[in-house]
Amino acid sequence: MYDVIKTYEKTPAKLVERFSVLEESASINESMPNKDGALSSDFRPIWPGIRLCGTAMTVQCGVGDNVMLHKAISMAGPGDVLMVTNGNFNEGGGLFGGMMAASLKARGAAGIIIEGACRDTMLIKDLGFPVFARNICIKATTKLCPGKINHPLVIGGVYVNPGDLVFADNDSIVVVPKEIAAKVLEVAEAREAKEEGLFKQILNKETTTFEMFKSNYEKLNLSEEPD
Repeated sequence: MYDVIKTYEKTPAKLVERFSVLEESASINESMPNKDGALSSDFRPIWPGIRLCGTAMTVQCGVGDNVMLHKAISMAGPGDVLMVTNGNFNEGGGLFGGMMAASLKARGAAGIIIEGACRDTMLIKDLGFPVFARNICIKATTKLCPGKINHPLVIGGVYVNPGDLVFADNDSIVVVPKEIAAKVLEVAEAREAKEEGLFKQILNKETTTFEMFKSNYEKLNLSEEPD
């Protein structure tokens, strides 16, 4: 098998488009069979309010090295979300910066998720290119280490295959295996439609969230002062 793979199956574009208009990452993760698609919470948007949705392009870099990421950027295309591992090293901010973000934006990529650090954050904000990272740091990186592109990897505790659905917002990043993306989408859309109705009822003082879990509370058999 090649170290750098260029051909792989992606989540269909029509599904990606429908995922992209969902309200929040929680809806997607809660709709997965084992609720296990969310990356660890130390991955954060580099400025508030970022959203992205696309398909995973996986990149395995050496610790503190980004030569494989530069190669991946040259291969990226519309809708790709680069999922980058870096040996959990958070001090190499040169791993990803403004020039690289500009390159990805020009190629139509949907964003990047970095298991490591990013720099040039204000320039990237001006570009409007979605970046999620574990740290912000300006220290340099090397360009010496071999790696792999478009092989399965684990990032933020989640197993990712190239072409899987990736959705990220201000709260979290969720990866949905492409094989179950259609079913998860169906459940997530129904969940959000139901919650929209409930939200209106709550604002109208017709109900509270407690009503959803009243039976759970009653099973606790707690003593309660009468009204």
